[in-house]
Amino acid sequence: MEPLGDADIRASFVNCSKGEARRISLPRTLADLPWADLDFLGWRDPGAPDRGYLVAERAGEPTGVTLRVPQGGPRSLTKTTMCSLCMTGHPGSGVSLLAARRVGASGREGNTVGAYMCADLACPLYVRGKKVPLMSMRYKESLSVEERLERMRANVDGFLDKVFQDH
Repeated sequence: MEPLGDADIRASFVNCSKGEARRISLPRTLADLPWADLDFLGWRDPGAPDRGYLVAERAGEPTGVTLRVPQGGPRSLTKTTMCSLCMTGHPGSGVSLLAARRVGASGREGNTVGAYMCADLACPLYVRGKKVPLMSMRYKESLSVEERLERMRANVDGFLDKVFQDH
């Protein structure tokens, strides 16, 4: 992913108002992010732990979506859950259900689309082995890193396609 600046990131959001985009807490050190290892930029808001953000390239342009953790019951700390984007297994709360408001009239009516994602939204780093999940045993896959990255990119594109569906 090409490095993005504050203004580019804020302008990329498609499922919130411009005012909401201006108030988003961006990662503190954008210049220090491992941009070469990012297929998308994802982060959680440290001041609002129920909020997350994902910015990916779509049709050659950065496209950002705001995410929320739906209110729910307690999570098991002993279960292992898998991220639907990068297919990384995490124990306990390492995976969260994150929901994005749909774009357009559908989103204004409150319609959302959700997916189970790495809670820290660091999928590209997990796939590349730059970050290791907190489980003692990793799932073995016969796919190469590049094939797993392609699968993750396709899963992100599929998620964004659902955000853009105005039904």
